[in-house]
Amino acid sequence: MKVGVVTFPGSLDDVDAQRAIRLGGNEAVALWHGDHDLRGVDAIVLPGGFSYGDYLRCGAISRFAPVMTEVIEAASKGMPVLGICNGFQILCESHLLPGALIRNDHRKFACIDQRLRIENTSTPWTSAYAPGEEVTIVLKNGEGGFIADEDTLDRLEGEGRVVARYLDDNPNGSMRAIAGITNARGNVVGLMPHPEHAVEDLCGPGTDGLGFFTSLAAATFA
Repeated sequence: MKVGVVTFPGSLDDVDAQRAIRLGGNEAVALWHGDHDLRGVDAIVLPGGFSYGDYLRCGAISRFAPVMTEVIEAASKGMPVLGICNGFQILCESHLLPGALIRNDHRKFACIDQRLRIENTSTPWTSAYAPGEEVTIVLKNGEGGFIADEDTLDRLEGEGRVVARYLDDNPNGSMRAIAGITNARGNVVGLMPHPEHAVEDLCGPGTDGLGFFTSLAAATFA
């Protein structure tokens, strides 16, 4: 599959995401935030980093990048989209996912190897995992606390749309220890931790994040 990785001003994990995509058996395609062209890709990754306008609200300005018009339309038609860290924030700001991400409750930047439990393995990004599988991948954020009203949280839980949940200590105060969610259709996933930093034994805590990228090779979707 051809997987596009969007570079926004301030993106710092776009190259890492491209490498993870290649290690996962797919072709990485670089996309630019200012273009209206998805270059024929089959899936999209919005990588982590820091984007222009984050001083207003993380992801608030990036949501209006020209390429996001195309991403929103493609996602509505079923294209798999993964937003990592700042990409998760952009997905929420674009209303492709519910809720919002706010400042960590301890008001400090977190950079740790974080244990997660994979809750939903039916998405194109998580099918390589076993239900309930526990993994360790990198977490690095200053505004990673997921929030939503109680009705939305209950709906996410009831519909099985929590993709990953923090284990041990909650690193940023996310409600119900939510680390990642999906939309109702299951093709759009937002994840605060960084699986692209856990795809090789040489760097990071291991290869537990690789499944987010190998899942695509076997995915079938409308």
